[in-house]
Amino acid sequence: MDFASRMAEEKIREAMKQGSFDHLEGKGKPQQLEDLSHIPAELRMGYHLMKNSDYLPEEIHLHKELLSLREMVKACDNDEEKQQLKRRLTEKELRYRLLMEKRGSQQTSAFKSYQSKINQQLFRK
Repeated sequence: MDFASRMAEEKIREAMKQGSFDHLEGKGKPQQLEDLSHIPAELRMGYHLMKNSDYLPEEIHLHKELLSLREMVKACDNDEEKQQLKRRLTEKELRYRLLMEKRGSQQTSAFKSYQSKINQQLFRK
């Protein structure tokens, strides 16, 4: 163990003896660790920054709309209304694909490796 690690451990032990950690939020509860293993390594930092700032890119908003529209189509009994919902769904799917093309994300190695998974999740019918 190097000098910096030993110093850090010593400071932590001192704080524990002084009770500095006794009133922390979530004490005694399991931690909710975020598993980012499904995100390509080169995208993790950007993902983490966006998540912490509560930023959602447009494609995520579109994804939510796609999921909602699919559920509405499944639940709809009226044929005319169902056709309108299907048109809106098709428009959103096209908008998503155009957005991805415009951003050129198909050129990144991360997107290429996950493209089939993304398409399966977003466009399953």
